Amino acid sequence: MVVAKGRAADAVRSLCHNQAMTSCSRRTFLKTSAVAPAAMSLANAADSLRTIGVQLYTVRRVIPEKPLDTLKAIEALGYSECEATQDSLDKIWPSLKQTKLSAVSLHMNSAIFSPGKEDQLQAAIDNAKQRGFEYVVCPYRLPEEREGLEGIRQLAARLNVAGEKSKAAGVRLCYHNHAFEFEPIEGTTPFETLLRETNPETVSLELDVFWVSVGGHDPVDIINHHSKRIPLLHLKDKALGTPVQYNQSVPRTAFKEVGSGVLDFPAILRAAGQAGVKHYFVEQDETPADPIASLRQSYEYLHRVTF
Repeated sequence: MVVAKGRAADAVRSLCHNQAMTSCSRRTFLKTSAVAPAAMSLANAADSLRTIGVQLYTVRRVIPEKPLDTLKAIEALGYSECEATQDSLDKIWPSLKQTKLSAVSLHMNSAIFSPGKEDQLQAAIDNAKQRGFEYVVCPYRLPEEREGLEGIRQLAARLNVAGEKSKAAGVRLCYHNHAFEFEPIEGTTPFETLLRETNPETVSLELDVFWVSVGGHDPVDIINHHSKRIPLLHLKDKALGTPVQYNQSVPRTAFKEVGSGVLDFPAILRAAGQAGVKHYFVEQDETPADPIASLRQSYEYLHRVTF
């Protein structure tokens, strides 16, 4: 969540010493009038993230063996929220409940969004609600499931149904993008088709800024264009020289800790705050070594960055 410091009001109160405005001298009033805009400008320039979350996919290779140790390490870094994955949820849930990490969002198994899986989908949505999740996410579509724009339209229809089920259960459905959604096809893209064909009242976005950039778009432009439809944001940086492409076959070195690549995170975070993004999750698909060390570097950047 984004916090703006209310320094303009503080400046007025300080200069007037808690007296009524009508009792302030003309000189004090003039000083207040001059200071307040400057204080407001300072506040707007110093926005920061109040809460920072982590997508636990980042630690998928270490959390199965040491779930409690891994989650405690993440908590000790300063992260306060997390996004889990359905496949590993049962194994880590007892350990997660022993931390103060708030489980906000759940990446569902993508297969349950396929035709004939309606009962599994309903059960998964209900289970997510029972465990206190606020969001459920359709995380990915396999290449064989895409089938061009027609495949995306079919997916959109299923997401509309899933969105209604989620709303009825008291959770919010989001779709998480990768790069393939930005491939130009017949004068549009799968991304725009999906948004056009889904109901904004029941289907939202979890925007992954890395994959938006890999797909050849500026995350700021996408955020601005789809303001109020993006409650969740995935934060990871991109290495210099990573080419535009419409698949996930990027080298592992393309994934960088937040603030150490080429993406303009102050601009991204500023746009996200204005667009109503509610939760921010660091996700680094591949890390050079210890994923906890990478999460530390990303957290330290996000904790100090202003925008």
